[in-house]
Amino acid sequence: MSNKKRFVLQANETIDQCLDRIEKEGYRPVRKMEEPIFKEIDENGEKTVTPIGKSIIFDTIRN
Repeated sequence: MSNKKRFVLQANETIDQCLDRIEKEGYRPVRKMEEPIFKEIDENGEKTVTPIGKSIIFDTIRN
């Protein structure tokens, strides 16, 4: 089994629920990352990039 695993915060999940899920699987969070989610929009032949959300990812190690 791997000692490291990444957990992604689900759309309908709070951070506390995600941390509980991490603990139940026997892991401990060591880093939290937030990555932006962008949408490319084509307006009049010009492409613009607009942020539409963020993804929260936890890097974890086994207890």
